[in-house]
Amino acid sequence: MARLADALSVLPISAIISSPLERARDTAEILAQGRGLEVWLEPDLMDTDVGHWAGERYDDLLKKDPAWKAFVHDPTVAPAPDIETFPQVQQRAVAAVERWRQRPEVGAWPLFVAHADVIKLLLAHYSGLPARRAPLLVIDNASVSIVELEGELPPRLVAVGWTPRPGWLRLPEAPASGASDPAAPPSSSTAVSSDGGSQSGEKGTIEGEA
Repeated sequence: MARLADALSVLPISAIISSPLERARDTAEILAQGRGLEVWLEPDLMDTDVGHWAGERYDDLLKKDPAWKAFVHDPTVAPAPDIETFPQVQQRAVAAVERWRQRPEVGAWPLFVAHADVIKLLLAHYSGLPARRAPLLVIDNASVSIVELEGELPPRLVAVGWTPRPGWLRLPEAPASGASDPAAPPSSSTAVSSDGGSQSGEKGTIEGEA
């Protein structure tokens, strides 16, 4: 996290908006240090609500629950009423980003701290990628993605899943995607820092909403 904070020090971050979930909020507080910025909390940046699957282990669900396997394969279809789909997550997250961008006090370089799936869906929206294809994006823990949003011009992805830690570039069997150096700020951008939380496509415990 120290490397990430140091790397972001070259960017003129004008506001920090975070998911209220603890792991994202803690990341935002660290990144706010030394900037004199308040961390604003935004519930619509929270991770995917997986309902009754919360607390289950990913591998266990793959073995015992066909509905989970189907959801991982196509997260645009809810297998149960208490499960949030990717299009639903994308709709609320994009709406949140756009609401904050309209606030004058946010400035030109807002930093949105959220979870991997939320970030994938934001990047998918601004790049024109269908929500069902968002899992193809690789968003690592404590990584940075930057979207340039300027007037009526189409959004531009300046960086995707960039991380300052050694070993970021991997062998083909574990690909990661990256883009240009974020040190040169465009005229209006949104920087997104991932805390690594994810609901689909990753091993570990499945986390739900707080």
